[in-house]
Amino acid sequence: MVLAILIPMDLIFAAIIGMVAGVGGGLFGIGGGIIIVPCLVAALGFTQHKAQGTSLVALLAPVGVLSVMNYYKAENVDLRIGGVVAAGFFGGAFFGSKIALGLDEVAMKRGFAVFLLCVAAWMLFTTKGK
Repeated sequence: MVLAILIPMDLIFAAIIGMVAGVGGGLFGIGGGIIIVPCLVAALGFTQHKAQGTSLVALLAPVGVLSVMNYYKAENVDLRIGGVVAAGFFGGAFFGSKIALGLDEVAMKRGFAVFLLCVAAWMLFTTKGK
């Protein structure tokens, strides 16, 4: 409760999303589209476009400068949340890689497959058509 008073809840969620993405990145080499985007939609209520644009902020340096510029011009970027997600991702990747290095290849492949199936099922069954 005290933490929520000192730090806005959206920043707490952003830090958690970044850490989960970092662990996922370290474990499976994934993050942006598979973890950050769905989490921003589910946890913070972002639109798909805003989640994608904000996810690119977290990945800006290595991959997305031009994409972020386009999303930013269309007002589909939250720099504050994206920056906090990036910080969490940075630290989480370290811990995820440590865990991954302790797992055998079969466990890694099966874990990754189960994770992808769960994300796919969530997206399939929570998407509302027009």
